[in-house]
Amino acid sequence: MFVVVGATGNVGSTLSATLAASGAAVTAVSRGRRPLVLPDGVRHHHADLEQPASLRPALAGAEALYLLVEGAGAHLDVREILRVAAAGGVKRIVLQSSQAVATRPESPSHAPLHAIEDLVRRSGFGWTILRPGGFASNAFAWAEAVRAARTVAAPFGDVGLPVVDPADIAEVAAAVLLDSSHDGRTYELTGPALGTPRERVADLAAALGEPVSFVEQTADEAREQMLRFMPPPVVEGTLAILGEPTDGERRISPHVAEVLGRSPRPFAAWAARTVDAFR
Repeated sequence: MFVVVGATGNVGSTLSATLAASGAAVTAVSRGRRPLVLPDGVRHHHADLEQPASLRPALAGAEALYLLVEGAGAHLDVREILRVAAAGGVKRIVLQSSQAVATRPESPSHAPLHAIEDLVRRSGFGWTILRPGGFASNAFAWAEAVRAARTVAAPFGDVGLPVVDPADIAEVAAAVLLDSSHDGRTYELTGPALGTPRERVADLAAALGEPVSFVEQTADEAREQMLRFMPPPVVEGTLAILGEPTDGERRISPHVAEVLGRSPRPFAAWAARTVDAFR
């Protein structure tokens, strides 16, 4: 049995369905209590990582745990989460971390994830760490403006990054959970090519079949907007990646292809699949 934490998110929902389709028993863990539509073979368990004991019923008898921590995990007692997992019989953990742990090791916004990676590596479990770059699904932040005015405002319009489709992260995660030969590996997950915000807006327009205009924000305008829902260190770290990416952040990783045996999906494919959110 596999336990997926963050099961209602962009990665976790697809991961739960993919594992269930393989015939595995899956427990999908989320903080919400609202009824979920789940695939056959998936049961839901309400738990809060801030209360590790709430995970005990989900983890009892589990073979492996997919661990996703929100907000870089600074507020969590990860040691206790790992103790609860061990007590439940978990043998392997797949941790969803971030590319920035490697590319910006001194960044205060990612220091907690660096510490969590170290804890997982020293835990005694079989482990695999996934470090995705920017998510294609971050473009959902544009959906309201696209629906209302067919306009997107974003900073650094001509700076390219290889954003990754969350479905690819989920499929890599499923492959890793189902095959212990991936233990001890750290995989960096990116898309297949560099793409700029301006180019991603053009992909959305193509999926919609209608023009969508791009308005370039200044960094200060973007900062003001992001501070409404993100803490200041995360805002500054995000703007640094978006505006002045390192060579590592612009690198096209081979790991999705190595694990799945196919190229990562381009942003245009994500846009075509999710276009109804922008109509």
